[in-house]
Amino acid sequence: MPVRRDGDKLQVIAVANFKGGSAKTTTALYLAQFLALKGHRVLAIDLDPQASLSAMFGYQPELEIGEGDTLYGALRYDSLRRPMAEVIRPTYFDGISLVPGNLELMEFEHNTPQAMMEGKLRGGDIFFRRVDACIQQVSDQFDVVVIDCPPQLGYLTMGALNAATSLLVTIHPQMVDVASMSQFLLMTSDLMSVIEEAGGALDYDFIRYVITRHDPNDVPETQIVALLRNLFGDDVLRATAWKSTAIANAGLTKQSLYELEKGLVGRGAYDRALESVDAVNSEILDLIRKVWRR
Repeated sequence: MPVRRDGDKLQVIAVANFKGGSAKTTTALYLAQFLALKGHRVLAIDLDPQASLSAMFGYQPELEIGEGDTLYGALRYDSLRRPMAEVIRPTYFDGISLVPGNLELMEFEHNTPQAMMEGKLRGGDIFFRRVDACIQQVSDQFDVVVIDCPPQLGYLTMGALNAATSLLVTIHPQMVDVASMSQFLLMTSDLMSVIEEAGGALDYDFIRYVITRHDPNDVPETQIVALLRNLFGDDVLRATAWKSTAIANAGLTKQSLYELEKGLVGRGAYDRALESVDAVNSEILDLIRKVWRR
């Protein structure tokens, strides 16, 4: 039975990397949809002020997402703070609900230092616990939460890392991206130390590196994938998400391969791309089921 049972821990999966072009949002989108297709109740949280995930679910962030309608509405430090249930929206994709994003999320980055100076952040109200506190308000309504993290290591990302039970780090197999990821990991490690020293709990069920936009016929990319496997071993997913015109073309119409009519792209390209995406998401689902002792 795919839906979590009583006693199963809510899985909160953060998808993170501060390097643009690593397919972070695409990974979050396809994972959320795959899990929904398998019968899970999924909450997708768009923490990226650019709000690409929200756009993929049909919302125009600058027009349809008003003040207080993002997660910031449930995180903010003043009297206008809202219950988490009020910022969750339905989507057209059965089984997925969404907390949308827009530029308003940057207010949390701006207001947190001021709140810290004023001594407002103590105990459960400290900034890095607030994302988790919001999620816990609705924890009985979902099986899995997928967080599309912002592309920087700010207060929102720190909150997502503290709330997460698992972490996915996306990697495009190019040397400049691997070097950037190395810096990301070093900075994340420092931030995690700060959070833990302040009383945060960073105990992940799993951390995995997801190789994205991979061209298996590109020799340098294949060498980098081999290097990553030598460095990180089983922490790198066995499957890789292939670079595909089918995925790109679907994205132009704000759709995924799970939604696209097969005839709109070449059948061969469609099948190959979908096979690689399914393989990645199946591995992640297997990890979730192991946590739930399935």
